[in-house]
Amino acid sequence: MKVKPTVVWLEDVRIEDVPSVGGKGASLGEMINAEIPVPRGFAVTAQAFRRFLDETGIAKQLFEALEVNVDDANELSAAAEEAKKLLLATKMPQHMRNDIVTAYKELSKREGGEPFVAVRSSATAEDMPEASFAGQQETYLNMKGANNVVVAVQKCWASLYGARAIFYRIKQGFEHESVNISAVVQKMVNADKSGVMFTSNPTTGAPEAIIEGSWGLGEAIVSGSVSPDTYLIDRKTRQIKASVATKKIMVVKDQKTGDTITKDVPADMQNKRVLSDSELITILDLGELIEEHYESPQDIEWAMEKGEVFIVQSRPVTTIKKGGAEQETVSAGEAEKLLEGLGASPGQASGQVKIIKSADELDRVLNGDILVTAMTSPDMVPAMQRAAAIVTDEGGLTSHAAIVSRELGVPAVVGTKEATKKLTDGMLVTVDGEKGIIFAGRLERTEAAPAAGAVAVSAAKPVTATEVKVNVSIAEATVRAVATGADGVGLLRVEHMIIGMGKHPHWYIEHNEKDAFINELQKGIRIVVDAFYPRPVWVRTLDAPTDEFREMEGGEGEPIEPNPMLGWRGIRRDLRDVEVFQMQLQTFKNLIDDGYSNIGIMLPLVQHQDEVRQAKQIIAETGIDFENVDIGIMIEIPASALIIEDLIAEGIDFVSFGTNDLTQYTLAVDRNNENVAALYNEQHPAVLKLMDYVIQCCNKAGVVTSICGQAGSNPKMADKLVRMGISSISSNIDAVERVREAVARTEMRIILEGSRGLTNRD
Repeated sequence: MKVKPTVVWLEDVRIEDVPSVGGKGASLGEMINAEIPVPRGFAVTAQAFRRFLDETGIAKQLFEALEVNVDDANELSAAAEEAKKLLLATKMPQHMRNDIVTAYKELSKREGGEPFVAVRSSATAEDMPEASFAGQQETYLNMKGANNVVVAVQKCWASLYGARAIFYRIKQGFEHESVNISAVVQKMVNADKSGVMFTSNPTTGAPEAIIEGSWGLGEAIVSGSVSPDTYLIDRKTRQIKASVATKKIMVVKDQKTGDTITKDVPADMQNKRVLSDSELITILDLGELIEEHYESPQDIEWAMEKGEVFIVQSRPVTTIKKGGAEQETVSAGEAEKLLEGLGASPGQASGQVKIIKSADELDRVLNGDILVTAMTSPDMVPAMQRAAAIVTDEGGLTSHAAIVSRELGVPAVVGTKEATKKLTDGMLVTVDGEKGIIFAGRLERTEAAPAAGAVAVSAAKPVTATEVKVNVSIAEATVRAVATGADGVGLLRVEHMIIGMGKHPHWYIEHNEKDAFINELQKGIRIVVDAFYPRPVWVRTLDAPTDEFREMEGGEGEPIEPNPMLGWRGIRRDLRDVEVFQMQLQTFKNLIDDGYSNIGIMLPLVQHQDEVRQAKQIIAETGIDFENVDIGIMIEIPASALIIEDLIAEGIDFVSFGTNDLTQYTLAVDRNNENVAALYNEQHPAVLKLMDYVIQCCNKAGVVTSICGQAGSNPKMADKLVRMGISSISSNIDAVERVREAVARTEMRIILEGSRGLTNRD
């Protein structure tokens, strides 16, 4: 039998060569021969990889290391580490190295000089119709020079044994010994814009193309680190629906060093549309040629350099349900109710269930899927943006899943208790985020159920004396928040941004990386304060309980508290953990120094005037001029409401009610405890009396009042607060319009009542 060579040229490869060059390599060769514009290059064969294992004698040791329980995260991680270390520490046989060097030199001759290349992994079971291993192995961009290419090839080989790849192979029934890997070496497209395309809807199979695009190289989209523009194209009519996202970063080649770097997108391009209609049609035409060639819908990666489109990958779409989605559409009356929970974010969406048990599995969530998990965390935000809806076992209306889903405009049902057990991967369901119900199949949409991601903005925004602001937790929600026409941001939470960094603030301190912490936090806050300028943005300092901090890298030293919500959090933490407080304040100072005069600093969980005095002293020591910033406090403890006059005397500019905590602490009710949740009532007379007292005291002293808790999204509560004389109300993104209308109606009623000789308290 003829021995397969170490290297083959892509133009000599066809689709039947998957065992030699993997799914990616075979597809590229097939497309080149179908005259699709694909960058030229070569592949280091899977047989060369197998010879590497055999000739170096490491095969037995390697496969023994992989005999672990993949459901044990620690075992799996240790096995992956050992396997990759073994692959990288073993020297490649000289004859293989020579073959790769020779091929790169030949490519250099063809290109008229040493080219920058992409070295991409291509597993031999990858991109098959029955399974997709996409994204589980590594890609190395902008490699230049024969020796660097050799190193990158060996790194690709090692990536075959990442934890995620090992887990997936076992769960899909692939034996490690039967899966080999090729490395594809292609001339690099120095893309100024790039993205992905599904030639047919990946959930329903409908003849509509979905194209995503962002600036720079496509790795920003593939990694989930940027929210791309999304274009929906009806392939029959060629009608285009564009959804333009805020694209904060892009991956590009550094023109001086040749390195692949991540940089901020220029401000004037962040909200600019990436693709014109004509460019979209050009990409779609290529996609249809590829789909026709393969006779199946395709998941395609494209790149554009100076107006020329290149296809850098194509694989079958593996998520379309056989039989077609139309057969599974059912009316509301016929629908089978599978689960109930709390309706946390309004809207209705249908899609395939993807059960996610750990962050390593997030890339399984594709556009239009239903993300089902025990509870969400900040590192899940990119996947949450792709999802059509979110369903969790745990959590209440103020959980991470609920808050972020509302801000992203994604329907969500939380607190189902058993979604991860009752639902199964691939199941088609409909999530009703208003009613808190998950139905089997695809429900016919009703007028009362808005599409996922819809932002309702009234045609004529009523002008109100009481300001209506918006709550924001993540920078990704800024565009939707601005679209509400809110009078500012009444609550910008920094804890979600900090927890989203993945590393505990003390990790940055201990590793002398405080500037990195400040810069990263500053990026997120800047997006919001810039978008709303000159409207005010009240930034609340860190208010994460210890159990959330403990999950972060470097958080092992966090105390274990019986009830973290009543523990070491808010300002009481910052006054003891001063260095972390100072890092936050330095972030605010940098932005204020840059001209953002619309920032207000809000201190959470204040219970005594001494805390305000000490905090203001530290703020002053940081160099923040009180003339350039408003200082405020949260009112979320009965104590702070009862001593409001003492707190005002310390020199505060505003207060904001945190009704979630204020209600719980006043009534001794845990809203997430099903045994007493029915007793939770934000409009309890005791809660209202505390709020009324604070508003009257503040109005006399000229201190601005607001509300930013969940109750601020309730029109009935808005009516009561306006009558009390509150200065502003801050609502969730999805509630701004209806709260604004409620405020306008109440203000008009007060005027009418006044003209009739009544008072607003009669």
